[in-house]
Amino acid sequence: MTLRRRFRTPGFLLAWLVLVLPGAGASARAGETDSPSDPASLSFERDVRPILKEHCFHCHGEEPKLKSGLDLRFVQTMLDGGLTGEAIVPGDLDGSFLWHRIDADEMPPGDAKLSSEQKATIAAWIDAGAPTLRPEPEEIPPPGEMVLTQEDAGFWSFQPIQRPDVPVVEADASLVRTPLDAFLLDRLHDKGLSFGPEADRTTFIRRASMDLLGLPPTPEEVADFLADDAPDAVDRLIDRLLESPHYGERWARHWMDVAGYADSDGYTLADPVRPWAYRYRDYLIRAFNADRPWDDLIVEQLAGDELVAPPYEQLGPEDLDRLIATGFLRMAPDGTADGEVDPVVARNDAVAETIKVVSTAFLGLTVGCAQCHSHRYDPISHEDYFRFRALFEPALDVSDWKLPNARLISLWTDADREQAKAAAEALAQVNTERSEAINDLVNRILEKELEAAPEELRQPLREARDLKPADRSEEQVELLRTYPRVLVTSGNVSLYDAKAYNEITAEFAKRTAAVEPKRPADNYVHALTEIPGKVPTTHLFLRGDPNQPAEEVDPGELTILTVATGSPDIPIDDPNLPTTGRRLAYARHLTGGEHPLVSRVLVNRIWMHHFGRGLVASTGDFGVLGDRPSHPDLLDWLADDFMQGGWTLKRLHRMIMTSTAYRQVSTRRPELDAIDPENVLLGRQNVRRLEAEVVRDAILATSGTLNPEAFGPSVPVAPDEAGRIIVGKDNRDSAGRPSNADQSLGNAALRRTLYVQIRRTMPLGLTESFDPPDLSPSCPQRDSSTVAPQSLMLMNNPFVLEQSEAMADRVIASAGDDPSDRIRLAWQLAFAREPDAEQVAGALDYLDRQRSTLADQLKADDAEAETKPDPDRLPLASFCHALLCSNGFLYVD
Repeated sequence: MTLRRRFRTPGFLLAWLVLVLPGAGASARAGETDSPSDPASLSFERDVRPILKEHCFHCHGEEPKLKSGLDLRFVQTMLDGGLTGEAIVPGDLDGSFLWHRIDADEMPPGDAKLSSEQKATIAAWIDAGAPTLRPEPEEIPPPGEMVLTQEDAGFWSFQPIQRPDVPVVEADASLVRTPLDAFLLDRLHDKGLSFGPEADRTTFIRRASMDLLGLPPTPEEVADFLADDAPDAVDRLIDRLLESPHYGERWARHWMDVAGYADSDGYTLADPVRPWAYRYRDYLIRAFNADRPWDDLIVEQLAGDELVAPPYEQLGPEDLDRLIATGFLRMAPDGTADGEVDPVVARNDAVAETIKVVSTAFLGLTVGCAQCHSHRYDPISHEDYFRFRALFEPALDVSDWKLPNARLISLWTDADREQAKAAAEALAQVNTERSEAINDLVNRILEKELEAAPEELRQPLREARDLKPADRSEEQVELLRTYPRVLVTSGNVSLYDAKAYNEITAEFAKRTAAVEPKRPADNYVHALTEIPGKVPTTHLFLRGDPNQPAEEVDPGELTILTVATGSPDIPIDDPNLPTTGRRLAYARHLTGGEHPLVSRVLVNRIWMHHFGRGLVASTGDFGVLGDRPSHPDLLDWLADDFMQGGWTLKRLHRMIMTSTAYRQVSTRRPELDAIDPENVLLGRQNVRRLEAEVVRDAILATSGTLNPEAFGPSVPVAPDEAGRIIVGKDNRDSAGRPSNADQSLGNAALRRTLYVQIRRTMPLGLTESFDPPDLSPSCPQRDSSTVAPQSLMLMNNPFVLEQSEAMADRVIASAGDDPSDRIRLAWQLAFAREPDAEQVAGALDYLDRQRSTLADQLKADDAEAETKPDPDRLPLASFCHALLCSNGFLYVD
């Protein structure tokens, strides 16, 4: 019997849920789960059960067969005991067998032992009489049965989203520009704090531009904003930035982290390239720029193919985008095309990694932890995992697997196919005629060679030559050994008459070259689809082993998420669709407006990118091990407002970025640091370092060399002669050794990093030091470190040195000959602000000292150059290099 069927019938699980659910939401608003420090208030459900669930339930309760016959899921079953008798004696620690095994570190087995704090909690609980918060069920669910407690169901993130009232702020009311200011101020006032001062305009425009575009503002844009005295200047600045085509590029990159976007399959060192993956990236850019509602995007990414009628031919733009969107489900590492790996393992790994991507992206839960056993921390059962997997099994059917290239969908039209057919026929005709021409040459040479033999041997030689080597008699072999030149073939005819052979080859090479362009270029979509009419069966795998299938499992939502909102109707096979309809039904369930996680997870990510930290700091984990929301009411208000406002991001950006909270300075204040040193309450803005890609993009924009070309195939990466991964052509030979071939890609190498190929085994060298996304399989949240290799990379990387010179050339061309003007322009380009007099003076002194230091090099350049070099260029390039390496460039206030 499947979990879905059990859930729909009276039984142990249902009775237990009915018993525990009243009042389940009581702790949801506060999100508090910390254990009480007072031993007198210890309880099994709140304090002890989570410890046993983490370390013991997988052997003593969550498997159908209990180890030693002992079930630790309830106090009652501990009192019943196992093969060695009762596990605990309430009030008698020394008489409790379970305690002795734990205290001696004999249990749990293996290296993962209980901490001293966990041991102390269990000991104090037993001494206190093993109290429970409520009566336990009269009928205990059998081992392996899903058990949900009130603490599980009452966890904050599993509660329905409720729109709270916006707090009324009386003090500092003028600071409330948007509703989110009221929520934040209300908390700050509770601590005797308030917002910090507003950032100056130069700071604000750089912050806003980097946030929305990932590019610095130009000096002209800064000047225009500073000159705008209108009351709505900030609003219009935000609107202008949101309308920039670079907005879609910036925010598509954020979601690509979550999706685990890569231009290669990963999994093995071979790491085959995915030449058509870029279409998904381009789909995201278009969607963000058009501000398409996210409920539509979620449905398309999970089930776009189920909105398009197969066969997928003659597609219009809307249907094409729906198919492209399913590339989201093709981003996980996939090693199934590699013949060197176990196909069963590789297929199941591809499915498992896809489940991780989907669950962290939309649910903010680590569902993958339940692949081999029930989740040790969150209320996600082993069976839940396979119910979730069953949603995707019709498209990712391990029993009828489609290799990556077999999943590609051709975008050729009927006319393209006809043209391709005609080109193939013409090419076949050229090849036939080439073979005939070479055979004619072979026959002419054969006749000539036969003439060199006695006439009576010519026919025997001809017959011997025409036989297969294995069919020749000893006499024929000896005859051919005497006259070996009659063994002329199409493969060796060039050795007999190279001139004639080369003329034939050249002629037909021209004819082939004339035919090949007539074939339409390949044009594919990297998508996920189902085979119409095929409905695979999903089985639970014992301990996650695909070689140990157990009972059949139906598709469905995680049980814990159905407690408050009910179970969605997920079909086994929708009779109204050519596909099963499972993913489509689930996607519509996620976007129906009642799901407790989806909009919370989405708005929290947006918040993180604007403030450097989410309202829930662990953006990819809203479970027990994740952080609790710093402002739960604000999170729910934003989540509800996001849905009620049409699921559009630009509306949310405007609300956040026009708020007083967002406009604050990032300067620390003693009174704030004393109470809130981590700035959780947001009494100031946070200083943030540029992400890996933005470092490179900002350098290109500042130097003036950025190629703004958008969309299209990814620009390749390759190792250079030193082994560094650069943007360039791969010049390695068949043995993998670098050759002398040119690696230059010209202006294409200067495109935004978004368009540079993402190879899982070859991360771009320049960005590798700046915490690029970890794509194993996806990156719900990036790290941000400050380490010495970052400075070393910027100081010595050839790309950075070249761009420093390009920046100097830009400054020279725009600022004229005055050194002070050059310094001011360079400063504006790098930091979006004017230098003060002291900074200009210091920079002039630096240029003088650099000019003296570089004098010998300038003389050498002068001697070799046809035209006299600018003696100020290299010192200025050195100054520009220093600006690009500075914290003022790498961080946003």
